[in-house]
Amino acid sequence: MRLKSGTSKLVALLITVTGAALLISGCGFKPRGQADLTFERIYVETQGFSLFGAELRRVIQTGNAVEVMDSAAQAQLVVRVVSERRETKILSLTGTGSVREFQLIYRVAYRILDNQLLDLSAPGEIVLRRDLLFDDRVTLAKEAEEDIIYRSMQTDAVQQMLRRLSVIQVPA
Repeated sequence: MRLKSGTSKLVALLITVTGAALLISGCGFKPRGQADLTFERIYVETQGFSLFGAELRRVIQTGNAVEVMDSAAQAQLVVRVVSERRETKILSLTGTGSVREFQLIYRVAYRILDNQLLDLSAPGEIVLRRDLLFDDRVTLAKEAEEDIIYRSMQTDAVQQMLRRLSVIQVPA
């Protein structure tokens, strides 16, 4: 029996995908997934409203068996968000002096404390940087792109915080 050209290509693609899946599963690869947190109750303390703090609370509540508490006294672990800043630096200019490229910087300074508000680790800072090409002919689109990039950096910062929290050992 002879297969048509389109069918033989489909069979070849299916064999290739199946082979790749077998190779990947054989090497021990698995998606990172959620961080395993070693505590049961956490309090996320922010100064006023913080998008980072809100997303961190949401991710912890939905992805772990950890309960987000309303006060530090009820929690085993306190994450104090000391500051959250967005910065913009000019990277390059055109020949006429217009901005060609920006660097977007997102910083979150934090402390990780026990329920007695004693430091469990040294104060830390998460710093993320992304470059943004700028074109003043499409200013509104570039502003929207900048906002999307900052939100992406915020999500990355939350994931970094979860990985840092996963190595913290809470005293009994």
